[in-house]
Amino acid sequence: MTKGQTPSQTVGPYFAYGLTPDQYGYPLASIASPDLRSPDVEGRQIRIEGRVLDGNGEAIDDAMIEIWQADPQGRYAHPADPRGGNIAFKGFGRCGTGTDPENRFIFDSVKPGAVDEAQAPHVNVIVFMRGLLSHLYTRIYFADEEDANAKDPVLQSVPAERRETLIAPLKEPGPEESGGTTVYRFDIHMQGDRETVFFDV
Repeated sequence: MTKGQTPSQTVGPYFAYGLTPDQYGYPLASIASPDLRSPDVEGRQIRIEGRVLDGNGEAIDDAMIEIWQADPQGRYAHPADPRGGNIAFKGFGRCGTGTDPENRFIFDSVKPGAVDEAQAPHVNVIVFMRGLLSHLYTRIYFADEEDANAKDPVLQSVPAERRETLIAPLKEPGPEESGGTTVYRFDIHMQGDRETVFFDV
């Protein structure tokens, strides 16, 4: 007798319980939150909000987004950064899409500075969701950094017609909301004509 192939299963979703328990009301401590701000860190207050969309343009309600960014001086909170990071700013956050009525991820942070003379200010993004055997990597660049974006080697390596999938526009009707926070909109398209550019790492 021969054994048949084991039926395939989608992966997860386990992210809410394991990686963002505070957000979902579980009695566990999270190591990262959607709010990266610290009263000890001065910088331009920003909010990044968006949705993870499937091939039909429908919002995915059980994705989790993880971000890592430099501080306003372009320094990472990591031993590999020889300039020394700002100990008050970790630059690391996580947000699930299942607790917002619109299935958005929302991060409150400070605008990152340029890491070096070549790179434009950006936020590194990792996407976790059901059905992905391995998470996906992308970046968020800012629409109001046109000059820096035009010189960024990573962004310029992307075909011109797809670069817009990595650039977060200012949210309409205007960039300024209560408290002087600049709000950017960044939707992540998993498939389709507007599929977001993902990187191999």
